[in-house]
Amino acid sequence: MAGNGSSMHAVVYHGPGRKSWEEVPKPVVEDDTDAVVKVDTVTICGTDLHILKGDVAAVTDGRILGHEAVGTVESVGPGVKNVRPGDHVLVSCITACGACRYCRDGSYGQCIGGGGWILGHKIDGTQAEYVRVPFADTSTYAVPEGVTDEEVLMLADIGPTGYEVGVLNGRVSPGDVVAVVGAGPVGLSAIMGAKLFSPSHVVAIDLADARLEAAKQFGADITVNPSREDALEVVRSLTEGLGADVTVEAVGVAATFEQCAELVRPGGRVANVGVHGGPASLHLEDLWIKNVTITTGLVDTYSTPTLLRLLATHQVDLARFVTHRFAMADFMKAYDAFAQAADTGALKVVLTS
Repeated sequence: MAGNGSSMHAVVYHGPGRKSWEEVPKPVVEDDTDAVVKVDTVTICGTDLHILKGDVAAVTDGRILGHEAVGTVESVGPGVKNVRPGDHVLVSCITACGACRYCRDGSYGQCIGGGGWILGHKIDGTQAEYVRVPFADTSTYAVPEGVTDEEVLMLADIGPTGYEVGVLNGRVSPGDVVAVVGAGPVGLSAIMGAKLFSPSHVVAIDLADARLEAAKQFGADITVNPSREDALEVVRSLTEGLGADVTVEAVGVAATFEQCAELVRPGGRVANVGVHGGPASLHLEDLWIKNVTITTGLVDTYSTPTLLRLLATHQVDLARFVTHRFAMADFMKAYDAFAQAADTGALKVVLTS
């Protein structure tokens, strides 16, 4: 279903609740540091569902969605030094200019030099047959030998997001009790990342039994469905009544953020990972005396090289994230499967060209 040479097909956003797989112009190199990448493998993110709900106002009518891909470089601008046509690369969800004050601190998600989270947000994204990637030298990563495109694709976004914004921001340490609220792809990534630090218990909390079963496969020691059990009682029973050392919010709604604040012990850490489309109450009347640290964050992807090394040496298993596979032309079916995850059991859907 390829275009005519100057065109291609892509998922185009047309306002809340409206998207289509349609023919659009094929991207070209616009700036010296650009690469145009032929998309070989691509996926859908929970953030894309937030966009379709109207939660991300910066995404406007006509935007090509998507911010995760593995592909083959087709062309590069004259300023690109390390990426060449024919290279097989991971396209990161975060674009980094590499030179601004935030990039020099490794905070690429906050890039003010033209990067940050721009793909599928402020510029056209990866849910297409081709994508233009600005700052290609600092925004793509070579695919290691001996791993599949599907595995590497999980490090475009969910892998570093769960690891950085959940595990590292939450300062998970050996012996900790970690409660992860939300066992979707990012929550599962946080569970997997937490296990690298030898916590005493990882508790997964979710309303969907299928996702709790997945959480066990990713390393959760205890699973809790709040429709049947009291998560606070379970966590306190593990901690002599204190609460979790670290709670990770991986849903993006007010109720789960407030639950994380309730579950954390005095002196503990709440790491918010979820994308919130509305306000949540901060119960300072309870928290002011508890020395609780609350962190928020957009992924920076500074951990991507580390995670690629862990993948290449088979110390993390990313293949298990992929539950559904589609051809690129079946993007609308893939969106349906992903959006109805409670019914379909979808964790990550993968589309290939």
